[in-house]
This record gives sequence, C-alpha cells and structure tokens, in this order.
Amino acid sequence: MTWRAPEINRRHEPFLGDERTMLEGWLNYHRDTLLHKCAGLTAEQLRTASVEPSGLNLLGLVRHMTVVERAWFRQRFAGEDLPELHDWAADPDAEFTTVSTADPEAEFAAFRAEIAAADAAAAGHDLGEEFTLRRRDGSEHQVSLRWVYVHMIEEYARHNGHADLIRERIDGATGD
Repeated sequence: MTWRAPEINRRHEPFLGDERTMLEGWLNYHRDTLLHKCAGLTAEQLRTASVEPSGLNLLGLVRHMTVVERAWFRQRFAGEDLPELHDWAADPDAEFTTVSTADPEAEFAAFRAEIAAADAAAAGHDLGEEFTLRRRDGSEHQVSLRWVYVHMIEEYARHNGHADLIRERIDGATGD
C-alpha cells in the first residue's frame, strides 16, 4: 500500500480570547494548514517542485518548518542544546535539496513531534520573557517569546502561500 500524507482536522483560527490564546490559536491554525495542503498526497507528489528552476516542494516545506520550530522555540528561546537536523555546512538548503532520500512518513512524524516539543518549551512562560538572539554577523538582540510567536505565524503564512501554489500545480486543488 502506498503511503499518503494523512488527512487533518484543521483547527479554526480564534476569533476571541486573550493575547496568548490568539497567538497560539493562529500558530496552530497555520501549522494545520501546512498539513492540510499535504493531505492525501503520495511521497512523490510531496517531492514535486513548484516550478523550475525552484526546488521548493511540500515535503521540503514540512522539513523546513520542523527545523524552524526547533530553532526558535527550543534552541533559541529555551536554550536547549540540540543537534541540528541537517548538515548545514554541507548544504545550507538541505531540508529542500535532500527530499529524494527522505522518508515522508518519518518527516511528518518529526514535524508533529517538534511541534509538541515547541509547545512544551513555551508552556508556562510569559510572552514578555526575553532571550538573547545571537546572529551570524556577531550582533545580538533581545527578543521576546511574543516576537517568536508573531514571527512563526508570519513564517507559516508565507510558506502556506507557497504550499497553496504547489498543491494547485500537483492536482489542481485550491482554497484554504
């Protein structure tokens, strides 16, 4: 039997609530939207690039967001010392360029596990809690957990737009 990306019961965006409810709700809505765009597709369809010369594909987006969840919530905010998921020195775009050898079922499980770990890392922390972000250029900035949530919503929204176009290319499916 051919593996297909699982269907998802996407959580709706919140219309009412305090700030944390809104931030977590919108982030979860966008997390679910990425999975919704992948639902029902085979491994080969998930590896289908958007348009040449781009190598952007749905499986790569799932792998990319796994890395982004891990980096912002666990490595940067919580300060967890975790191994990198890809060899960035060998290929700075590895999450996209190595999809031909990736196991989609394992990648989707890793994505869901990373979301659970990210949620656990943020749980119980005040949105105003700050950490020091060290950039590659040597500069440092104070960043709040609130900023991380807003950035993650932006990151997902941008990539979900990509996912929508890729999905339309694969099988014509459109919509939210």
